[in-house]
Amino acid sequence: MRSLRPALALTLTVAAPAAGIAQTAQTSYAPSQPELVFSLRGGVAVTPEYFGSDDYSAGPDLGFKFHGLTLRSGKQLGDGDPWADAYGWDLHGSFRYIGERDASDHDDLRGMEDVDAALELGLGFGYTAEHFSAFTDLRRGFGGHESWVGEAGLDLIARPNDRWKLTLGPRLFWGSDGYADTYFGVDASEATATRPAFDAGGGLLSTGLEMGARYQINNDWGLEGALTWETYQNDAADSPIVDSGSEDQWTIRFGVTRVVRLRF
Repeated sequence: MRSLRPALALTLTVAAPAAGIAQTAQTSYAPSQPELVFSLRGGVAVTPEYFGSDDYSAGPDLGFKFHGLTLRSGKQLGDGDPWADAYGWDLHGSFRYIGERDASDHDDLRGMEDVDAALELGLGFGYTAEHFSAFTDLRRGFGGHESWVGEAGLDLIARPNDRWKLTLGPRLFWGSDGYADTYFGVDASEATATRPAFDAGGGLLSTGLEMGARYQINNDWGLEGALTWETYQNDAADSPIVDSGSEDQWTIRFGVTRVVRLRF
């Protein structure tokens, strides 16, 4: 996920603490007037050409995160300090874009049907403490696949100083039968002597590990990056598509974060 063709080059995440059950890790940011605070991230991601590929290419990595909204009445949703962690439970949106898979662009996929781009939309919840955080997300796909997927993760958190935040933890990914068959299945019409027909079933499709880092330059700018490794499991690992590529998939991204404060 070049121009947004491979999966995961465009990832959008929106998070807002659930009202009344989250506390910020630092002193709450208190604007003098109503304010909307969010951040934008732009950078580069290196990802596999398609799920199971052993070829990589670079593309844009974009992100959006909501931090807080303060009204004239003084009521506040979230926290206006974009660099503070919200301790406790949170409810958040979960989004993922998967680029189209054009079989003619890849020798190992010649003779297979193309897969259109897909957008996954859903919700998730998580919990954050001083030294760890956990989350689970559920999304439904639209476009290239119209199936259900789920993710879960746990991060250990280290803060060497006020500017650095480091995270490290495992990741799990599930997909329904329709998702697995779309990206890992091989129809009888697509089968060849070296690529047998394969009916991929859903379930746990990958496990992995993610290491992330964030550096706060000042109140408005920051740097952020992550390295993710995942290995396919069950029917995804047994797929002829993966057999001709690699079970191990790597993603690396690096970008600049800009905090935007809109006062009204």
